[in-house]
Amino acid sequence: MRLFVRLSVIALLAVSNPASAQISVPLTEENLAGAYLAARTAAVAGNHREAALHFQRVLRADPDNFRVIPDATLAFAAIGDWDQAGIVASRLPDGADGQEFADMVQQVLRIRDGNYSDAYAASQDASGAGPLVDPLLQGWLALAEGNMSRAGASFQSLVDSDHPVSGLVPYQYALALASVGDFEGANEIFSGAVFGPLQVSVRGVHAHAQILVQLDRHEDALDLINAAVSRSADPGLFQLRDQIEADPTRPYDFITTPAQGMAEVFFAISRALGNDAGTTLPLVYAHAAFAIDPNHRHAVVLAGNILSDAEQYEMASDSYSLVPREDPLFVESEMGRAEALYQLGNQEAAVEVLHALARDYPDLAAVHTALGDILRRMDLFEEAILAYDAAVNLIDRTQQRYWFLFYARAISHDQVDHWEAAEADFRHALTLDPDQPNVLNYLGYSLVEQRRNFDEALDMIERAVAGRPSNGYIVDSLGWVLYRLGRFEEAVAPMERAVELMPNDPIINDHLGDVYWMVGRYREAEFQWSRSLSFEPDEVDAERIRLKLEVGLDAVLAAESEAEIQ
Repeated sequence: MRLFVRLSVIALLAVSNPASAQISVPLTEENLAGAYLAARTAAVAGNHREAALHFQRVLRADPDNFRVIPDATLAFAAIGDWDQAGIVASRLPDGADGQEFADMVQQVLRIRDGNYSDAYAASQDASGAGPLVDPLLQGWLALAEGNMSRAGASFQSLVDSDHPVSGLVPYQYALALASVGDFEGANEIFSGAVFGPLQVSVRGVHAHAQILVQLDRHEDALDLINAAVSRSADPGLFQLRDQIEADPTRPYDFITTPAQGMAEVFFAISRALGNDAGTTLPLVYAHAAFAIDPNHRHAVVLAGNILSDAEQYEMASDSYSLVPREDPLFVESEMGRAEALYQLGNQEAAVEVLHALARDYPDLAAVHTALGDILRRMDLFEEAILAYDAAVNLIDRTQQRYWFLFYARAISHDQVDHWEAAEADFRHALTLDPDQPNVLNYLGYSLVEQRRNFDEALDMIERAVAGRPSNGYIVDSLGWVLYRLGRFEEAVAPMERAVELMPNDPIINDHLGDVYWMVGRYREAEFQWSRSLSFEPDEVDAERIRLKLEVGLDAVLAAESEAEIQ
């Protein structure tokens, strides 16, 4: 008997989470049942590579099972194996469930292979890449047939519609104009004169800067790039800036063909979806962009990032590895690969990757920062400080975006008892971002523990709570500083709230016990101390808590005070 299963592909294409699909699977063949269940488990976990292998096993035994075909098609597309996805999708009978996704796969293959006439016809009769993508593709498909007028009309009509991706259209329209040499028209759109201000990504800055160069406005292009790199140190923008400075007549090469434009459509929609659609659909779109344009390295990195977010670190590492060394995105991809290796438990390899980057790209602060971050997470604080020092020596210390660098170095200094250096870094981080809750909380809590500057510490922590009212650790800090100030009644509410937010944290439960004791709620105090010991006793002073349970907090504090005097 056939294995009757399917993923909710229609729901997936409507930007929902396939993991939520409920499937009833009547099985009679144990081996097929095992293969399906393994595939399903892998698919729900986001391990599409494993899912593809198991679905393929099912289809070998039952090659015409039209209920399994959509599942396998999705799995192959999600790992970027479009040829195999197309072979499997072609077996699906017309009108069967999952047709929409099979159509999308075939549309990607048509575009990849340059079959634009059939691709345009498919987009017109609702058998293309789906209602989310086809309207944007139609303009580029018209351009592929040499009809810029029809392309422009297609883009314009979409801008005026209430289509979910209409906000992406001005950018696509500008790229289409630039690809045929209408740089004036493209610049009018980028400047906001036609459709209003555009919120563009780093790629949009790349495109606009190149367009300005073609209009003999290379100084404006450099100003645009300099403004962008002050917010995000993108290596590609630095490279483009160097190229323009060396050759103010640098030719336009951002997107020059309709195929590249269509790849950009899939890439842009993948980014726009984010994690709201789960990770599968954005991943498929990122892979589609790379399949259509093998030079679209941003799509490769995006796929790696999506896989990392899905905690599929092995596939993420493989994706990052596709970026060649000569590409400006190589550094970003290697940093992503290092993080994937770290998450896979291969910490030494992760550090080795970042040490190699730091050696080969010694002038990139981001590389030294990434190295410092991994070393800090490995509790190698002295080595982390050296990496952070190298990064600090390369940056403009006045730029707000570097607050985290100083915050991370401050934590490392604190962990090796270099408090003076730590406090200086914490305070510098606050000059860059005065209301940053993490910095306010760490510094404020540290001052409380050092029993100094209580008023300043209270102000810092109150501001941190205002910024992150649902962060249990920060709310705990507020209760604890009130406790240290002797304002026990006031400490109860924030400390109880902290336990609500972090009910299994041993330190916060211990703190609430101390607060309860000081307001005379002794039984509740003992209950909280016992709870604290039941979680992770290694994270607290277990011996001190047991002593509090035996003789009470007052006796413990008195003994500690006497010991300090002696």
